[in-house]
Amino acid sequence: MLQVLLTLHILGAVVFVGNIITAAFWKARADRSGDLHAIAFTARSLVQADLSFTTPGIIVLLATGTAMVGITDWTRFQETWLSISFVLLIITAIIWFVGLLPLQKRMRRISQDSVTAGVLDPEYTRAGKQWAMFGGIATLLPIIILFLMVLKPGI
Repeated sequence: MLQVLLTLHILGAVVFVGNIITAAFWKARADRSGDLHAIAFTARSLVQADLSFTTPGIIVLLATGTAMVGITDWTRFQETWLSISFVLLIITAIIWFVGLLPLQKRMRRISQDSVTAGVLDPEYTRAGKQWAMFGGIATLLPIIILFLMVLKPGI
């Protein structure tokens, strides 16, 4: 059972981290193009990708991680690397659900309105800068978690 949970946990991490990195790539690419249709399409796709991949990824990571700790021994949470990883994942989830998803939905709406108006609303750029700031943090934290999970340092 532990091997199945570990496999699902690793799969969840791959899906989660892969999506957050590729989302930033495609948004930056669309924004640089200046093409209002590409920007609007990408903004819609970011919301869909987060609901399809990022959200399930976080859920799988939390569920399988908690289950593995429960199977192996709850005292594992006393291991600093594991406690820090858990806290960082919770912080990442909060940033995604409270900050990034609402910003993405706002950018989706603004970009659609911009297509209709024929010009990119400056509010999209402001929201995009906030998204980049929160997204940078929410990308860095899982990368730190990956290092902690692989190296298991005796912090």
